[in-house]
Amino acid sequence: MDSLLRLETSSTDCCRIYVSFCAKDPNGNISNFIDCYNPSNNSWHRITFIPGLDENQVLKDFAMVSLDDYIYIIGGRLCLKVLDRETDNVKEIDRRVLPCVHRYNVRTDEWEVCAPLSIPRINFACTVCDHKIYVAGGQSAIGLPKGISMAEVYDPALDEWKSLVNMSIMRYKCVGVTWQGKIHVVGGFAHRGNVDRIQGPYVMTRSSAEVYDPQCDKWDFKERMWELDVPPYQIVDVNGRLYSSGDCFMPWKGHIEAYDETLNMWNEVGGSNLNLNFLYPNSTPDVKESSWPPMQMSYLTMAPIGNKLYFLVGYRIPGEASRLRSQVHVFDTSANGDGWRTFEPIDEEMEKELCGRCCVLRQVS
Repeated sequence: MDSLLRLETSSTDCCRIYVSFCAKDPNGNISNFIDCYNPSNNSWHRITFIPGLDENQVLKDFAMVSLDDYIYIIGGRLCLKVLDRETDNVKEIDRRVLPCVHRYNVRTDEWEVCAPLSIPRINFACTVCDHKIYVAGGQSAIGLPKGISMAEVYDPALDEWKSLVNMSIMRYKCVGVTWQGKIHVVGGFAHRGNVDRIQGPYVMTRSSAEVYDPQCDKWDFKERMWELDVPPYQIVDVNGRLYSSGDCFMPWKGHIEAYDETLNMWNEVGGSNLNLNFLYPNSTPDVKESSWPPMQMSYLTMAPIGNKLYFLVGYRIPGEASRLRSQVHVFDTSANGDGWRTFEPIDEEMEKELCGRCCVLRQVS
């Protein structure tokens, strides 16, 4: 196993990665919580529970971003987890889509209620730019077959949302990323509401993007910025370059792809193929890894810190339904050749479910 001989101590010292999960407690109740990962010492700890939820209620498909000392939980789908105590299976029942916004202060360990979104949203693009939070697209109701084109921006100093001009396409499961000072809303299941606004005989809307310039208050349509018909899973900016972890149906491809702006295409990053032998730490020359039962991925989320991409992954341990192996893989985007390093795994006596993408918060003393 390729493990880290020494932990990162420079850019990671003041950075923490926050991830939202849900899981059963020892009493069988299911709750939403936020865990914090410290990359400087490869440790996890639970920091808080998402407020405003009744017993066995869970919030999913929301956006989670960081700004100053706060973690913001925006929108989301409220669902009820019903446990069959005879079979130990859990059934999920959708309730409604919420416009609610809460923020958690990591210094004071306190939650606050913020001004709500103008409309409920799930599966929407969200990103931070110039100390404001931008959201666009998504779905406003359970089972809605089309996305929405509406966008809005939140000013934390005023605690208010302001509507922006609509995108030209209705999108959901789109990804938001701030790049080159502009808000990029990439891919998604898309529908053209007004074909006159888009020129050309044929445009693959799902592979397109829309770019909002806050200075000009306008959206520009960009063809084929995302090559696949399947929406992206996560896209992040590292030192002016965009990286993807995969698509929403296949969030882990065993490698990383980077965006080439000149060619308007995504290419595999050299040295980014991850050797999966670490999944079998007890293997011997007499036992081939191919004969072992595969470890199934339970969750994955990606976070940028400095030059590095942190992949936080949960694996189900074969034959042990109630145990989960949490592992962090780190890719150095500035490395020549193999840029991967892997932290020691942490086995947990629970199976938890990822409820939203992670965010990074830099804590300054």
